[in-house]
Amino acid sequence: MQILACPKCGDNHIVKSGIVNEKQRYLCKKCRYYFTVNKIGKKIDNYYVTKALQLYLEGLSYREIERILGVSHVTVSNWVKEFKVKKPSHGDYHPTYKIYSHAEVVEHLKNKDNLKGAGMIITELGDKFMLIKWERFKD
Repeated sequence: MQILACPKCGDNHIVKSGIVNEKQRYLCKKCRYYFTVNKIGKKIDNYYVTKALQLYLEGLSYREIERILGVSHVTVSNWVKEFKVKKPSHGDYHPTYKIYSHAEVVEHLKNKDNLKGAGMIITELGDKFMLIKWERFKD
């Protein structure tokens, strides 16, 4: 692996600076930062970031989003903070959601009783579809 730039400042003036844990160590001449490899980190597809924020705005909790998308609830929380997303107040409504295949969505929408009484949104979720419906809290 060839090191092209400092992971901290991005400068390309780097030199070898010994070996640590059988890995080549480098020193950035500009910011004096020591490192062993390029820090790439885990990159999550923007689709999941957008979908997580969308679900958060629809009223789902961090843990519900975690179960649906398979992304840590802490990560979702960090995205909400990073993008400064504010959840609107839903008052006396709460979301319920179900995950369907395409055929199941079509069957669900054929029944007119399923379309009455509350707002509803259908969003793509990989190869499935999520139907989110807002219903009033029962007193």
